[in-house]
Amino acid sequence: MNENDIRELGKTIITLQKEAVNQTLLFWKPKAEQIISNKSQDVNEIEHTLDALCEVAFDDEVLALFKRLCRYYYDIDPQATAEQIQFYREMWDNNEEIEDDE
Repeated sequence: MNENDIRELGKTIITLQKEAVNQTLLFWKPKAEQIISNKSQDVNEIEHTLDALCEVAFDDEVLALFKRLCRYYYDIDPQATAEQIQFYREMWDNNEEIEDDE
């Protein structure tokens, strides 16, 4: 794989990430806002929404929505909320790996 191939691959990945964020915000943002505004207690719906948001929580807007839904969910099920946050950290928070490498 030469330098141009790597550059093109990088551009493709960025394009796919942006599309994933756009699709997530299009579908899951209204769903999360509906859950909160309707004071839904449907644990399956909440967790499914959190899972979908976490998939692209590398994006600041999606992460803010993920956090907002976690804060809402905490009053319903603190343990499950903690598990969702841990899942996010395992997936996206690389601070520990960076510190270990130093």
